[in-house]
Amino acid sequence: MNLGRFVRRVITVAAAFTLIGTLLNAPAAYAAPGGSGPYPADYETTLRLWNHTVYRPENIPADIRMPIVAWGNGACRADGTWFENILKEFASHGFLVIANGRPGGTGQTDAEMLTDAIDWAIAENTRIGSKYRGRIDTTKIAVMGQSCGGIEAYEASADPRVTTTVLYNSGMLSDAENWRLSRLHAPIAYFIGGPTDIAYENAMDDWNRLPSGLPAFMGNLDVGHFGTFSQPNGGEFGRVGSAWLKWRLKGDTAAGRLFVGSNCGLCGTEWDVRQKNLS
Repeated sequence: MNLGRFVRRVITVAAAFTLIGTLLNAPAAYAAPGGSGPYPADYETTLRLWNHTVYRPENIPADIRMPIVAWGNGACRADGTWFENILKEFASHGFLVIANGRPGGTGQTDAEMLTDAIDWAIAENTRIGSKYRGRIDTTKIAVMGQSCGGIEAYEASADPRVTTTVLYNSGMLSDAENWRLSRLHAPIAYFIGGPTDIAYENAMDDWNRLPSGLPAFMGNLDVGHFGTFSQPNGGEFGRVGSAWLKWRLKGDTAAGRLFVGSNCGLCGTEWDVRQKNLS
């Protein structure tokens, strides 16, 4: 090989590595920031977690550490922007939210993808060169999901790192899977669409089978299986979900008052409320 060809090859290889490094580290934002919280949120993708969509404050504040929220989509659909409204809402309150699937993606997801999201976030918190280095609270982790994504959240909840579980419009599809409920170890919330929700009966059956002593909240709002996700900021489902996360992952007692006691903030409203072991 002559010297000129060798130099050109070296330059080409170096450029390729530079491009790979850029793709691994640079954000790829796709939409306008949103959410009602103090930190307008956007989303991005990364080759380090190529089959997920990452929601975070557009400008990550220096004075907070973001708890981790791993999200499974309805229908176990691998589209990380299908629930964009509510996920931006969560992130705008200072959470790092990681949804299964790429933006506009296709195909199917599984519970392992939620665990992958948690693993990635924990690694990013210590990785040299990561913009998330030292900005993530790796001790506070939620797994959440809607419908089929809620089943994924059930499965991922066996992970001892999980701090809370949240199910929207979801419940075990078969009694043969009820053993998974016995592995729940962290506070759980159900936000269900009332009797017209196809997941209603399964969710209520699960409620009656939860481990004794497990802190749990059940809220039914008569909106059916598709909830309020299409509304700005995820509508009422976005509001109560954000409050639950702020309470369980950030210790916000004011947010917790929505759920605790006979005079809770959701009690006596359009929500049908049930509680277990909450204080």
